[in-house]
Amino acid sequence: MIFDELDEFERDLKKLLRKYWSSNDDLEVVKKVLKVEPNERPPFSYRIDGLGIETCVIKVKKIACKSLKGRGINSGLRLIYAHFEAEQRVVFVELYHKNNKGNEDRERILNNFK
Repeated sequence: MIFDELDEFERDLKKLLRKYWSSNDDLEVVKKVLKVEPNERPPFSYRIDGLGIETCVIKVKKIACKSLKGRGINSGLRLIYAHFEAEQRVVFVELYHKNNKGNEDRERILNNFK
């Protein structure tokens, strides 16, 4: 499995690292899981529908964060990624905390995968 990330994703990660120091480690754990099972797996992750594109875009809602002790997978972190099954590639699109942002940036998704 090949992992790529958008430039905007790198900026998102740098912002989160200021508040959630374990974000890099938490992302590595997510990568290990995605190597085994990159498709959506409710209730942990869902496919984002209604985008009008062929690319499979998935939102991970249950990410454990070491910086938020006692919260477990209910940390509030959200990860959006695009999965290209034929190429065995995952592109990280967006990472945010649910308190800072309500939903995924659909415009970012459409601009990069149309």
